[in-house]
Amino acid sequence: MIYGYARISRPTQNIERQIRNISEYEPRVKIITEAYTGTTQERPEWCRLLKRLKPDDTIIFDSVSRMSRNAEEGIEEYERLYDEGINLVFLKEHQIDTQTYRSAIHQQLEMTGNEIADEFIKAINNVLMILARKQIYLSFEQAQKEVDDLHKRTSEGIKTAKLRGKQVGRPVGAVIKSKKSLSAKQIILQHSKDFGGTLNDPEVIKLIGNISRNTYYKYKKELKEE
Repeated sequence: MIYGYARISRPTQNIERQIRNISEYEPRVKIITEAYTGTTQERPEWCRLLKRLKPDDTIIFDSVSRMSRNAEEGIEEYERLYDEGINLVFLKEHQIDTQTYRSAIHQQLEMTGNEIADEFIKAINNVLMILARKQIYLSFEQAQKEVDDLHKRTSEGIKTAKLRGKQVGRPVGAVIKSKKSLSAKQIILQHSKDFGGTLNDPEVIKLIGNISRNTYYKYKKELKEE
């Protein structure tokens, strides 16, 4: 099986970029998505995926930072999955794909012949894993640097805009109008008992469809204020 694992820290973040990158790399992939804010590896969807993995299965990540929250946990997870025969692919850090190290071992075996002591194979594997650890650390450092640089540029951009007297973000109390909100509000005005209609809140929500209760009551509040 070929799995893709896409993770975001908060449900409000956009996970589509990760899904798109993984799907473009491998169209046959089965995507597993997760929104989890904790710093532990005990993420529900991730744990479920680990239980179903078999040797020669593959997991594709957009970045090594999606596999774990820090380098130490990442290395521990990497080594465990590597030893279980799971293939790991990192689209932004192909240098640490497990196939890179398995190919190196295979080349060593071809050069020395198959009649080779287990101790020598273990020694080669240990050396390659040391290199993998170093590369994983470097990859995590680079990923964190990109995040820090993005936050810095965003902060500097907001500061510059404020100094120029520009409005940054949504003005307090501003109501954002979209086709979806306008359509939903029209249904509320026509059918809600609060506006002379005949339906209660659950019935109106069902009539609108594809709307959360929080959004529904937000629209009602805006209509009353209007």
